[in-house]
Amino acid sequence: MNNRSWTTKRDEKRKKLASVQHLVKGKIIDAKNMKEALECLISSDDRVVLEGDNQKQASFLSEALNSVDPKKIHDLHMIMSSISRPDHLTLFEKGIGSKIDFSYAGPQSLRVAQMIEDGMLKMGEIHTYLELYGRLFVDLIPKVALVAAEKADEKGNLYTGSNTEETPTIIEAASFKDGIVIVQVNEIVEELPRVDIPSDWVDFVVQSPEPYQLEALFTRDPSGITELQILMGMMAIRGIYEKHNVQSLNHGIGFNTAAIELLLPTYGESLGLKGKIAKHWTLNPHPTLIPAIESGWVESIHSFGGEVGMERYTAARPDVFFTGKDGKMRSNRALCQVAGQYAVDMFVGSTLQMDYYGNSSTVTSGRLSGFGGAPNMGHNPHGRRHSTPAWLDMITTNSSMERGKKLVVQMFETYGQGNSPVFVESLDAIKVRDEADLATTPVMIYGDDVTHVVTEEGVAYLYKAEGLEERRQALSAIAGVTKLGREQSPKEMRKLRDRGLVALPEDLKVKRTEAKRSLLAAKNVRELVQWSDGLYDPPEKFKNW
Repeated sequence: MNNRSWTTKRDEKRKKLASVQHLVKGKIIDAKNMKEALECLISSDDRVVLEGDNQKQASFLSEALNSVDPKKIHDLHMIMSSISRPDHLTLFEKGIGSKIDFSYAGPQSLRVAQMIEDGMLKMGEIHTYLELYGRLFVDLIPKVALVAAEKADEKGNLYTGSNTEETPTIIEAASFKDGIVIVQVNEIVEELPRVDIPSDWVDFVVQSPEPYQLEALFTRDPSGITELQILMGMMAIRGIYEKHNVQSLNHGIGFNTAAIELLLPTYGESLGLKGKIAKHWTLNPHPTLIPAIESGWVESIHSFGGEVGMERYTAARPDVFFTGKDGKMRSNRALCQVAGQYAVDMFVGSTLQMDYYGNSSTVTSGRLSGFGGAPNMGHNPHGRRHSTPAWLDMITTNSSMERGKKLVVQMFETYGQGNSPVFVESLDAIKVRDEADLATTPVMIYGDDVTHVVTEEGVAYLYKAEGLEERRQALSAIAGVTKLGREQSPKEMRKLRDRGLVALPEDLKVKRTEAKRSLLAAKNVRELVQWSDGLYDPPEKFKNW
């Protein structure tokens, strides 16, 4: 007879829940009792997932975890999609945490690299978002989940509002494997506008003394867009969007893509492209898309998360955004990443470094920034089976087994911050791999996935390149006065242009003299507010009137 218990995790959870009954009322924990509650509910060496995507932060719970006694709780294996706050890393300085699996570090990337060098932080892996979410259900199943929501009722039902983000994914991974789910909310109310996550999935709720931290990550002030970025935007619209009949797409963060969004209602309109390109989007509610939405360019937008100040605007445009009966937009980071990977024609992003064969990374010397979702969306998913005109346009042979390809576009100026060349012979990521003792080089997007590169010099159609050497030649043609660019001869340039591997502005009928700020549908944040009929309420730091 088998005497094995099959409920060990459930039994352990019952004991832990019972240990805090003196601190709770139903499912509600008073904020002043949070430290003691965490010391009862978390054990040393536990795997703890702390919500901190690149916008929404479980900030109160992060601070509360930092307040526990390291003699009682130590060596936690922390899982965070984004290391965004200083206190995320203070956990490791105190010894509360010892190991980290993450996707993106952003503003904490320098400190991450230094702490690894100092031996304070042990690396698990740097993941893409989907990869990390997937592992939460396989070999990184959390013992404890610390997440954030907008509101809860007394039963523990949650309302996440516009910023649902990754909350349902984290909670589901913990809840259905007998992990403990603790949620900080801005408000506890009698009745929710809608139930986004049922109370059965939630163990405890705490009303935070302060609202959870939320960053305006995707807001770009049009006044910062340069004429060079406008020129690149014009080339992209003519040489990629129009050329390949791109219907659906994802734009990354940056002024280059903001310029394109603001050129659609003006330059794109003059080309007669409305209704023909850029109709379906997977991205956060970019304020710079407001003129294109108002002009009738955009049919649908599904979002990873919300954007500060865009709440009233998205609520007023349910034909475009995914919106609940309560009138607020619904976001979902995991599903939007899936859509960005499989459902769109094109991803447009940027990078800090690209080698001579198109491999790129935002991981540079002394900076372990990670990737976020770029590798999910910035690669050709071999599982895709549905066809679109843009996908089919990537076919370059007559083979009966040939399939299409997702457009992966990298767009940047040849010289970046500090006047450093973006094109480099060898990525810094190789050195970072050795210094951080990583198993593989942290490449963000591999060169064989990149179909197009756009610089101020022109467009390289890498999907047409036959072999590594031809890919290098195409990149050299648009590398300007960098070391790589100086390799290019006029004779070779002519060959590349004739074969369609490279297009300069004149090849695309783009006039450099027309690349002026006057082409932008909105030239500053105030004009974006006007386009929105006053519905967009930008954060104070973007208000200059």
